[in-house]
Amino acid sequence: MIAAALLGLLLPLFAFGTPAAHAAPTGFRVENGRLLERSGDDFVMRGVNHAHTWYPDRISSLAHVKAKGANTVRVVLSSGDRWTRNDTADVANVVAQCKQNRLICVLEVHDTTGYGEQSGAVTLSRAADYWIGVQSALTGQEDHVIVNIGNEPYGNTDYASWTADTRAAIQKLRTAGFDHTIMVDAPNWGQDWAFTMRDNAASVFAADPDANTVFSIHMYGVFDTAVEISDYLNRFVAAKLGLRS
Repeated sequence: MIAAALLGLLLPLFAFGTPAAHAAPTGFRVENGRLLERSGDDFVMRGVNHAHTWYPDRISSLAHVKAKGANTVRVVLSSGDRWTRNDTADVANVVAQCKQNRLICVLEVHDTTGYGEQSGAVTLSRAADYWIGVQSALTGQEDHVIVNIGNEPYGNTDYASWTADTRAAIQKLRTAGFDHTIMVDAPNWGQDWAFTMRDNAASVFAADPDANTVFSIHMYGVFDTAVEISDYLNRFVAAKLGLRS
């Protein structure tokens, strides 16, 4: 499940709508259901994942990612709960290397993967604490960094708590001063087969005082027909919410 998640492409957002009034953006923002750069231009993610926390000596791989035509890379980090913690200096270097290679960083904490089912997995609140701990590496980088709070939070146990926990994690980051676009993954190992994220995404978006949250589903395994995929995506379009797959 983890390996499959790392192979997923970063695809466009699907949504059209008008967000609530919020403070002037400092970087990427969600507006009228689209992910926009500071300039106001649409931004469509094209890229792959890089398992940095397990292969920290392969940061040069980012140049190869760029050479393949990517404009985005999703970088695996660890809060230190399951793997070696990526500290502030390391995160700053990752961001610098992404910028050098003209790649937008989608940074994620992997230790949340399968919480409630996977031994050792941690909460979204714990992931938010990690982001706050490395915040100095991210402040001022809102044009270059999207914060993906935690990879595939919740397995297939007690996943109904995803909604309240996700809202709380977003608000914790906003209270701490994060102005970045925030990305949140679905439960059920990212697959949302119980539709917890789909059916509660609007309330999660509304909980973000900056109205700057996008949603992420990892469509492997469960979504294996065109009908299933189209139905899921179209529900986000109808709800006027942004979705990455």
